[in-house]
Amino acid sequence: MELKNLRTKYLGRKLLYFETIDSTQKKIKSLEEPRNGTIVIADEQVAGIGTHERKWFTGVGKNIAMSFVLLPNCNMEAIQNLTICIAECMIETLDFLYQIKLERKEPNDIYYHGKKVGGILTESTCKGECVQKIYVGIGLNVNQEEFAEDLSEIATSLKIEFGRTFQREEIVAEFLNRFEIKFEKMIGFGEKNGNFDRGI
Repeated sequence: MELKNLRTKYLGRKLLYFETIDSTQKKIKSLEEPRNGTIVIADEQVAGIGTHERKWFTGVGKNIAMSFVLLPNCNMEAIQNLTICIAECMIETLDFLYQIKLERKEPNDIYYHGKKVGGILTESTCKGECVQKIYVGIGLNVNQEEFAEDLSEIATSLKIEFGRTFQREEIVAEFLNRFEIKFEKMIGFGEKNGNFDRGI
């Protein structure tokens, strides 16, 4: 996968791509000394992790399954609205690219007309009150055309709802562009986080 329209300084600049993986979140967390902004993307995720250890399945080459790591060195309070920020960035991305209006459902889901389109998982490691690493996992149902019977009443995809095929790379790149800017504002980048881009 190539993110042609990526304009970030660090987020997504190191990309690990897999055709099949158990979980992008497990993979990103297994990296011993990850570069800030490293992202893991998979075409197929067979044991994806949602919130409360729920499973998140990804159809082969159909949807977005990605995780990335941030090394902010900031206070816990600075990221208390992180999940909201991520969801809003994805909603803004789809509105900007395709004029699609999705909505955020507390605490970490993205919905369209009462059905789930995406989910967000955030995990962090801290030393005292200092956040050292943040792991963000995002699943978005993009081009999936059908769901298992037990999911069809509660889940949907962009293709099902809008009848067209979407470019996953375009969505990922635009999201990363937007989120990097908002995240830097959130943690006060440039004021007390001068070493935030370390490892690039």
